Amino acid sequence: MKVTRFDAAEAYFPAGHVDMRCYRLQGRDGAVEPAMLLNLCHFLPGGSTGSAASPAEKLYLVLEGELTVSSGGREELLGPWDSCRIAPGEARLIENRSHRPASILLVMTNADAAPKGRSD
Repeated sequence: MKVTRFDAAEAYFPAGHVDMRCYRLQGRDGAVEPAMLLNLCHFLPGGSTGSAASPAEKLYLVLEGELTVSSGGREELLGPWDSCRIAPGEARLIENRSHRPASILLVMTNADAAPKGRSD
């Protein structure tokens, strides 16, 4: 079991993201690389991610506020407890177009994790 206390979670600032603060809740801590990563991200009003694709599958759950998610010519406004999935290689843009902060829980596959071999 690995416990991360929120007050000890590492902040990080992804390239191409604007007016955001993200915290690593699980994964990428220098220990064994897990297959999944868990992050909490806060978007200030006007905050956004870059419009980019990555090899990771991503699941977003809006905890508070509203965020607009755009992908493949489709745009959706997500509110509290709404979620969406972004497939590996799918470009996405997330924007906080409101005047209030918004927060999401992000679960994503860890592209850096070594493939699991057979143990027999």
